[in-house]
Amino acid sequence: MEIGLMFAILGAALAIGGGGIGSSMGVGIAGEIAAGVVAEDPEKFGKTLLLQALPGTQGIYGFLVAFWVILKVNLLGGVLPVSPEAGLQILFACLPMAIGGLISGIYQGKVAAAGIAMVGRKPDEVGKGLIFAAMVETYAVLGLLMSILLLMNIQL
Repeated sequence: MEIGLMFAILGAALAIGGGGIGSSMGVGIAGEIAAGVVAEDPEKFGKTLLLQALPGTQGIYGFLVAFWVILKVNLLGGVLPVSPEAGLQILFACLPMAIGGLISGIYQGKVAAAGIAMVGRKPDEVGKGLIFAAMVETYAVLGLLMSILLLMNIQL
């Protein structure tokens, strides 16, 4: 396998890996608190589930960036030749999503967990908890957009 293609695949793997790790950690952090709240009051399951699921989006965004790379190098068909320079460009273009997804997923999980604790005490405040967690989501979306914008103009 040529080095340029290896760099491109590494970029895709980092994007999906960073987003996936961030999401799984964030969902796990929020899920721990949600389990405690639901154990006390099973009626709060729906409200806590929504907050717990929110950090899962970083994994989806990482998947989108990785899929974009797969399409760009035609990995599902006859693989296009990728120069070492283009491979490195693809690798670096994937880093905003990889790093942003990892970090924002973890912190969104922490904010979502705080929102879940708030719902445990004041169930009608779920909207405020969602807004707090959605603020962190902004940075995952920015990482996604930056990675896609960078990938768009890379010439193989």
